[in-house]
Amino acid sequence: MKLTKKSHACVRLEKDGRTLVIDPGTFSEEDAAVGADALLVTHEHIDHFNEERLRAGLESNPGAEIWTLRSVAEKLSAAFPGRVHTVGHGDTFTAAGFDVQVHGELHAVIHPDIPRITNIGFLVDGSVFHPGDALTVPEHPVDTLMLPVHAPWNKISEVIDYIREVKPKRAIDIHDALLTDLARPIYDNQIGALGGTEHGRLAPGDSTSL
Repeated sequence: MKLTKKSHACVRLEKDGRTLVIDPGTFSEEDAAVGADALLVTHEHIDHFNEERLRAGLESNPGAEIWTLRSVAEKLSAAFPGRVHTVGHGDTFTAAGFDVQVHGELHAVIHPDIPRITNIGFLVDGSVFHPGDALTVPEHPVDTLMLPVHAPWNKISEVIDYIREVKPKRAIDIHDALLTDLARPIYDNQIGALGGTEHGRLAPGDSTSL
């Protein structure tokens, strides 16, 4: 499987000539969803869900389909009948040849005064886990954890403890568009030293083989 990091929380997975894209949001490239055979969206916040990007992906490939939670699905299902699927915690499905399990139900707490919305994470091929905006621990071993390193709802001690709890073989940064270049070495050093696993990050457009 080939993993390509797109900007912020978006990742692109390729296997056997087919492509799956997760969370092509507003902070991601305009063409982040174009060419995808399957699209997964974790929740409705704009840095993960951008309707124009998803529409571009669906229109570029008439066979492309979306799997997401209800709050996102209801915005797209009328325009793309039969191609938008609503899923939730505990569901399993196959998308463009990838086996996907759904884990989690709620977005992380931003502040007690802000109501929590729904959020789901996706475990792809029993190997790569993208949690969206939550520190969900899936009930299965994880080889590659897509790690949300910087957000209004987290701090670095929580990120480090999350890696320790999931115990992946490797962690690769996502949710990093607001993290400045000045801060990156600090995050790299602390997560690498304390996380207990291989930790790395990819620049937008860079790829790695899993």
